[in-house]
Amino acid sequence: MTARHCYPTRRTALALCLAASWLVAAPAPAHAQADNWPAKPIRIVVGFPAGSFTDTIARAVSDQLSKQLGQPVIVDNKPGANGAIGVGEVARSAPDGYTLLVTNSSSITINPQIYKKISYQTKDFAPVTMLLDAPFILTANPDWAGKHQIGSAQDLIVYAKRNPDKISCGSAGPGNIAHLAFASWSNRTGVKTTHVPYKSASQAQLAVLSGELDTQFDTWSALPQIAAGKLLPLAVTAPQRMKQLPNVPTMAEAGYADFNVTFWAGLLAPAGTPPAIVNKLYEATKGMLQNEHARNVLSKQGDMVMLAPEPFGQRIAKEVADWKQVIQREAISLD
Repeated sequence: MTARHCYPTRRTALALCLAASWLVAAPAPAHAQADNWPAKPIRIVVGFPAGSFTDTIARAVSDQLSKQLGQPVIVDNKPGANGAIGVGEVARSAPDGYTLLVTNSSSITINPQIYKKISYQTKDFAPVTMLLDAPFILTANPDWAGKHQIGSAQDLIVYAKRNPDKISCGSAGPGNIAHLAFASWSNRTGVKTTHVPYKSASQAQLAVLSGELDTQFDTWSALPQIAAGKLLPLAVTAPQRMKQLPNVPTMAEAGYADFNVTFWAGLLAPAGTPPAIVNKLYEATKGMLQNEHARNVLSKQGDMVMLAPEPFGQRIAKEVADWKQVIQREAISLD
């Protein structure tokens, strides 16, 4: 009996060739990508100018990652539109671990909800780590506070109820987290205040120092002015007292339970970045806790936390939901 040989048809042969080429061209599994990553320099985009709060933190992260990963990590400042230019660029970048973002909480949890023409959404990012977390400090101009016998957060509310719209509070602009915090507190206590927006938190602080403004929720940059007696601290928006201000009560101690408003700085990657790369970035970054130079830099800006990717993502989701209520109630919408 003659043996029969089965030869593939031309169509079958073509299909086999295409299948083979697809297998060759198919992307490597995520773990393989992480094993080979990084194979070239990494870029950290910052949506704010050199020397800013966010830039200072990004440069500390850059130094840490360069040492841990063995590749240059470059900080690329892309300021403009309240950080949206740089943040939007990262959202559109390839999710390969070579373009990262260091930014603040407002950029991720608030701005996508208030700016009509913004080019990104919260879902466009993969959380890597929350680097630091910092409460606000409710401050007042000492002369103004003394004139009206205001020595506590409760005193401020009593005065506001007796004098509707007379208290001026400032922030770094409409929809800024400090603005939303004061709006939330005013709504909760049933008082009316006048919000005055500035171009930056430092300008708002100068306005309180000069007496142009009465009060605001200020950042840790107020600590030297508080120590010099130029600003009066009334409360802090954290669950515990700040070690730098041990005699200043929390908002809860002042009678406003669960008023915990903090701002954070975090490291993020474009959505779709392989989890293995995200975890490798997190492991490399959290070594900053043992880095004395990094601790010195970051501890001046807030509390170092180095929150892992999953709980960081949960924190972001909660803040988005919490601020959504305030934004809708205040009807804040910007172009």
